[in-house]
Amino acid sequence: MMSSTDAENFSIGERFMAGLERCDIEATRKIYAVDAKLWHNFDQSFQSVEENLKTLQWMHRKLSDIVYEIVVRESIPSGFYQQHILRGVLASGEKFAMPACAIVKIAAGRIVSIDEYLDSQHTLPLLEG
Repeated sequence: MMSSTDAENFSIGERFMAGLERCDIEATRKIYAVDAKLWHNFDQSFQSVEENLKTLQWMHRKLSDIVYEIVVRESIPSGFYQQHILRGVLASGEKFAMPACAIVKIAAGRIVSIDEYLDSQHTLPLLEG
């Protein structure tokens, strides 16, 4: 049975993914805590919210028809983790798919951190052209 906190966190997750899919910068920014830190396994570095939003805009220039297919989303004490597949279409018309896993921590109704795990080999088609 899902607690009310789990339901709230999952709702934040749904709004967040919808904002990413639409490249809705303002809606996405409002979901992040001002000082949120976004970490990636492939470069072992942190991004600020503003850096992450620039990455989102870049990704939308590289892909159309972006959809995050949620494979699993499970509650953890401070938020949720999820496995998802980022899907879209490259400028060449080729379909793009990148599986990833994210650990999302939430406090006071905002995302305070995301640890994202993906195989950087999947990003290579985005870097071409």
